[in-house]
Amino acid sequence: MMQRKNSLSPKKLLLSKWTAVHPIQKQKHFLVSKVILPEPPDGVIELVEIEAVLTKQAQCIPWRELTDPHVWKQGWV
Repeated sequence: MMQRKNSLSPKKLLLSKWTAVHPIQKQKHFLVSKVILPEPPDGVIELVEIEAVLTKQAQCIPWRELTDPHVWKQGWV
């Protein structure tokens, strides 16, 4: 069965909740803590900062990575 991509808008990502399909450093639940604005400001948003819920460790990822259902599930599952 083919999985559909998560439909997203970069402007609505802030504080959205995500579950890693494969845990990252034993972390499974993440929150988009920051949408990184481009330079110049009228450019395209490319990156977001995700924060692990338990450890508060943050990392930057391309926001489009969140559309891959093999890597991320929307919400905390």
